[in-house]
Parts: sequence; C-alpha cells; structure tokens
Amino acid sequence: MIILISILALVALGIIVMIGTKLFAGKDDEPVVVPASDCSSCDGTNLKCEQVCQMEAATKPIEYYDDEELDTYKGRRSDEYDDDEVSEFADVLETLKPEEVRPWGRSLVLRGINMPDQIKDEFIALAQ
Repeated sequence: MIILISILALVALGIIVMIGTKLFAGKDDEPVVVPASDCSSCDGTNLKCEQVCQMEAATKPIEYYDDEELDTYKGRRSDEYDDDEVSEFADVLETLKPEEVRPWGRSLVLRGINMPDQIKDEFIALAQ
C-alpha cells in the first residue's frame, strides 16, 4: 500500500512540475545563438578553433600568395633548405599583410610544403 501511494505521489509531483514549467516558462527568453566562428579570430590558444579552421581550409581551393614557385619544395623536410631557398620563403613572408600570415601557413600545409626551420620563429611572431 505504501509503495502504491509513493508511486502516485511521484506521478502527481511530476504532473505538477510539468504544468509549472509550461505556465512559468519565460516567454521572452530568446534562444541562445552561438556566433559563427571566423578563422581569422583563431589565436592559437584554442586548439579546437585551429582544427576546425584547418578542416575547413582543406575543403576549399588552395589559396596562393604569389608564391607558386614554392611548390617545387613540396615534400622537402623543414631542415633541408639552404640559405637561398630560405630567402625565397622569407621574401614571400615579408610581403604578406598581417591578416595573410596565418592563411599562408595553412596554404603551405595544404600544398605539402614544409616551412624552413630558419623562418619559423619569424612566422610565429607575425602570425600572432
């Protein structure tokens, strides 16, 4: 008998909560809108942002920054460049606008080009 009363009490409580929720639900509450992320806002501290942007960039056509000549270095290890080859990368890097630095790095990755070790510090400094 006690079990039956307990079950009925729980059902009644559930009905009361459901009715109260329907009656007192805020009618002026607006749904939460999450702003669309912009890859230009990724600052390197949010790895998820970086990963999403890398995946997004992989589905788009590769963007070139007047650097088609760098395609000859596809597949080369980052520690295998001589000074003249490094200067080709540095010339491109130094002509980029600040907002183009990070996308240029993504472009190199998508093209299979490893950036020379000698300019990575400069790239990181400019990409921030």
